Amino acid sequence: MDVKKSYSDGTILATLAEPGLGRLVVNRPEKRNALTDAMWRAIPEAIEWLIAKQSVHVITIEGAGGRDFSAGADIAEFDTLRKDAASARTYEAGNSMAFAAIRNAPVPVLAVIRGICFGGGFGLAAAADLRIADTTARFAIPAGRLGLAYPVDAVTDIVRALGDQQARQALYTGKEFSAEHARDIGCLLSLCSPEALDTEATALARSVAAAAPLSVRASKAAISSLASRRDDDLRKAKSLADATFDSRDYAEGRAAFRDRRRPDFTGE
Repeated sequence: MDVKKSYSDGTILATLAEPGLGRLVVNRPEKRNALTDAMWRAIPEAIEWLIAKQSVHVITIEGAGGRDFSAGADIAEFDTLRKDAASARTYEAGNSMAFAAIRNAPVPVLAVIRGICFGGGFGLAAAADLRIADTTARFAIPAGRLGLAYPVDAVTDIVRALGDQQARQALYTGKEFSAEHARDIGCLLSLCSPEALDTEATALARSVAAAAPLSVRASKAAISSLASRRDDDLRKAKSLADATFDSRDYAEGRAAFRDRRRPDFTGE
């Protein structure tokens, strides 16, 4: 029942794989899914389409081709689009919009990682709520080796994903690290064989989608508000939490518990 929409000449794909499950694909496998400026700027549109038009409850993000998640930003564009501070600010606005679209999506976003996950590609994964990978995954943040610095919002996501000391090491050295190391430091929710990754990702996405949508949204907002500590985020989280108690889904959840059956949540 795939419903699809493509962006940036087909290099960003949005798919409704099954009811409630959205899929965002970075589709440039011949370049190890490196992202152009146009691709960065297409990501918020694709996420908005999945949420507003397809009413998804969870979004997975992955790289096309079955080999790599993403090599990060396409360095071939840097001589023209990221050549100095002024042009870098314009270029990085697109990066930041992509990261924010993932980070601030009202539904959970799950990064499904295989192969290379470097630089801005790691930034996409770091902005996600959950990350799972297979044993081929490799991670690096090579800013120090390129002589540039990442935007503060991207660094904030990296620290959240890796923890303070590991983020410092990754940013200061540009050193590559393995999937096993990423799992051991808590960056990954789980690690599996290459053959099992798609199955594990689908099972996790379905588990999230099966939960009460308003409850999940309230939980994501609460977790985000703890990180931001902004008053408006705290108020939003409280409002979303309060709304769950007046929802039909809360009544359905109680009834299903009493009747010992699976609840049928509608997001209302």
